[in-house]
Amino acid sequence: MRKLALGLSLGIVWGSAVLITTIWATAGGRGLTLSRLNAYYIGYSVSYVGALIGFCWAFLTGFIAGILIALFYNLFSPEPARTS
Repeated sequence: MRKLALGLSLGIVWGSAVLITTIWATAGGRGLTLSRLNAYYIGYSVSYVGALIGFCWAFLTGFIAGILIALFYNLFSPEPARTS
């Protein structure tokens, strides 16, 4: 499994999820639960600027998670049989 590809994929998906959810919560006047993300993401708040900050942090978190998942998958998966 390609580590960089999975890292980028998970980073984009997780970052986009935080971005869209934060914008949606900001527009709707909600976000009490989302505001707890500031314990993990420095500078995050339920606001439009916080959505961009949250995207950056979530992208980084997803990227690292994707690399680690691919690393462990490659480490523990059996090698494919080679046919000559």
